[in-house]
Amino acid sequence: MGQGAVGQGTMRPAGALSLAGALSLAGVLVGDSRAQPAGTPLSLDLGRTVPPGGDALSHGRGPDCWEVRKRNSSEWCRFVRSNPDCRLDGGFLDYLEGVFCVFPPRLLPLAVTLYALWLLYLFIILGVTAEKFFCPNLSAISTNLKLSHNVAGVTFLAFGNGAPDVFSAVVAFSDPRTAGLAIGAIFGAGVFVTTVVAGGIALVKPFTAASRPFLRDVIFYMVAVFLTFMILYFGRITLGEALGYLGLYVFYVFTVVLCTWIHRRQRGDGLAPPAPWEPEMPTDAEEQESSGTNSGDYGEEYQPLLPSRETSLRILTAALSPLDYRKWRRKPWYWRLFKVFKVPVELVLLLTVPVVDPDKDDLNWKRPLNCLHVLTSPLLCVLTLKSGAYGLYQIQGIFPVWGLVTLVGSFLAIITFITTSNEEPPKYHCVFAFLGFLASAMWINAAATELVNILRTLGIIFQLSNTVLGLTLLAWGNSIGDTFSDLTMARQGYPRMAFSACFGGIIFNILVGVGLGCLLQMTSSQLVVKLEPDSLLVWILAGALGLSLVFSFVSVPAQCFQLGKAYGVCLILYYLAFLCVALLTEFRVIHLSAV
Repeated sequence: MGQGAVGQGTMRPAGALSLAGALSLAGVLVGDSRAQPAGTPLSLDLGRTVPPGGDALSHGRGPDCWEVRKRNSSEWCRFVRSNPDCRLDGGFLDYLEGVFCVFPPRLLPLAVTLYALWLLYLFIILGVTAEKFFCPNLSAISTNLKLSHNVAGVTFLAFGNGAPDVFSAVVAFSDPRTAGLAIGAIFGAGVFVTTVVAGGIALVKPFTAASRPFLRDVIFYMVAVFLTFMILYFGRITLGEALGYLGLYVFYVFTVVLCTWIHRRQRGDGLAPPAPWEPEMPTDAEEQESSGTNSGDYGEEYQPLLPSRETSLRILTAALSPLDYRKWRRKPWYWRLFKVFKVPVELVLLLTVPVVDPDKDDLNWKRPLNCLHVLTSPLLCVLTLKSGAYGLYQIQGIFPVWGLVTLVGSFLAIITFITTSNEEPPKYHCVFAFLGFLASAMWINAAATELVNILRTLGIIFQLSNTVLGLTLLAWGNSIGDTFSDLTMARQGYPRMAFSACFGGIIFNILVGVGLGCLLQMTSSQLVVKLEPDSLLVWILAGALGLSLVFSFVSVPAQCFQLGKAYGVCLILYYLAFLCVALLTEFRVIHLSAV
């Protein structure tokens, strides 16, 4: 779950692409939707993975894949291979066939353990890609477009920090069987961030909240939750409503920019200290020190006194090294252990994703590596687009698309290498920021697809609904990075900024996640997507999020925006109570009695 301190006149060194770019990139997922008769709404099941009737048929596709655990273990493999409902759309690995066909039944616990470890590693891939490659490139894009911090914060920064959430939601909405993951993750992460994270900030450092931005963000978020609640109640979302979600976010951006402009006019653009309702802004030195980009990895004491010319081979070797050995010696053992797991991911990303850093004098121009990126980045895009279906396509049945991309990329890489120098970036270096954004977005999309598929597999193995998997594993996994970053920001003396991020960033996730996810499932002959919340858990989730927002909306002004440990404890206890109710509902301890 990514959030940024959006709309507060502040921006961490990160940014993200506009909605138009997101539409064009996420549009590759549309091809995974099942064909429906003209005029028939696409049905998205937001409830349990098994129909109420147990052995009932699932949407006309034959027995539900959830039924595999009810059969004899000797029939598991044949059932999975013959049942259309057990086919995973997209992705490079067939997790269902792997657990039920490759592993013998007695080794099912081993298979589940390996899947759980791979799930954790997918979260690491998402986090590293977004933090070190996706966000820095989009910060460079916003710099090149000369956008103000406010506009960049509510558009680029919000999408950059929320990329894992939005891509996961879009991938989940692309399949009716996993749509519950999207609703569970978006609502579950919303409850988690507005209670655990916000409460943790108040516990770590009591502070005075930024009143006007807080009220604005909470009101917009409550409107978004209410709209989603109504759509779930009526059981469908139309084209106009999907566009309305995106339009509401555009209106939110306009409101943030307008409020900031009015406030600046009132202050006369002076340098007066921030009012109690303003988030504090870190200085440039503090921003650079606390940023997660590579620019802060090396101290100035290690910089050479005199510039020296380096060979291309030495530049390439240094650029491909994901380790800073000086930093390695200073860090504790657990940081080193985590770094060991991240090194393979970072090395592959360094080979395939260029990074433009506006904070560096050379803009992070590494001539030999950037020339290699001219080849590897387009090759990565065609090989990950629809799980490699386009890259492996044979032109005229003779020459593969990946071969053509390799030839063209090699030619352009050679031209780039000949016409540039190691010391100075070319004038068109900003193009590498867009190329880096595209490549990192494809990595995030591929990881999100595998993430959704493995969560669906775990749901079938443990017979859990997609909704509970979304509000727990997916929501926690996407939120854990920003939880630590927001709490760290609070400890460093910026609790108002961290608190604003809790309510500002998730507005983007719910409006764009639901609106874009459903919009991409619509076609010219099918302008309605049916939502089927046939589980009590969906309503508990929506109600819990709405109630947490109402609690904060009432209690924060009642405390004159002075938030202390009592407020933090109440929010955390609320989340624990919600989690208990959700799990009891999932295991049918709490249920609606038949009338």
